[in-house]
Amino acid sequence: MKNIRSFAIVDYVKAKRYASLDELMRKFGVSSATIHRDVAELVQRDVFQRVRGGVAFVDNSSAPLKQGVAANSFRERADVNKAAKETIAQEAVSYVAEGDILFLDSSTTVAAFADALTKTSFTNLTIVTNSVAAMRFFPKFPPHYVLISLGGSYDPQLNAFLGAATLRELERLTLTKAFVSCFGVNEKIATTNHEAQAGLITRVLDRTDRRYLLADRSKFGRTGLHKLAARGFFDAVVSER
Repeated sequence: MKNIRSFAIVDYVKAKRYASLDELMRKFGVSSATIHRDVAELVQRDVFQRVRGGVAFVDNSSAPLKQGVAANSFRERADVNKAAKETIAQEAVSYVAEGDILFLDSSTTVAAFADALTKTSFTNLTIVTNSVAAMRFFPKFPPHYVLISLGGSYDPQLNAFLGAATLRELERLTLTKAFVSCFGVNEKIATTNHEAQAGLITRVLDRTDRRYLLADRSKFGRTGLHKLAARGFFDAVVSER
């Protein structure tokens, strides 16, 4: 985001879900050229989607694009780049050690990692997650694994629990490693488009000993709205390439 006005535009359209370009020009007192430039940047970042006469807010979190359109359901996103996610998941397992307390975020890439963990043979492993998808894998885990689910307000877009209650539950826990994904990662930072998810992940990353970013190649070179962490803050970036 280049200026404060862009953040204000996002907040305005997010609250209304849709706004015309003329409405945005009047609201923010700018020229047609300026509002077109601001909107074009937000569309390019997949924060907005162009619709007839204006823009709509796209709450697609870490969702990759599917045939040029933001995939709006968790199931759709899980099917995008599925083979790459499975490859990443297998590689990520190599960073897990006996006795770890793992945090798993609610991304589809980390859900693939959760599935990979069901096939491991650790004797002492604890998994902390706000992801409903990861929770649903738990019956497949060896019986001596421990699952701690973080409650909160359910977000259907992310298929996850988020909010103040989630953060409160996190505060009482100790973590050794965090496995998270993102909307985009460049040479400097990893980002997401979902504010509440960004708030949770940044807290997790501050509380854990080791941090792993799981990202397929489609996420490299693009930037979301909210910063998760500097790229160098992660102990490893795991991709299929």
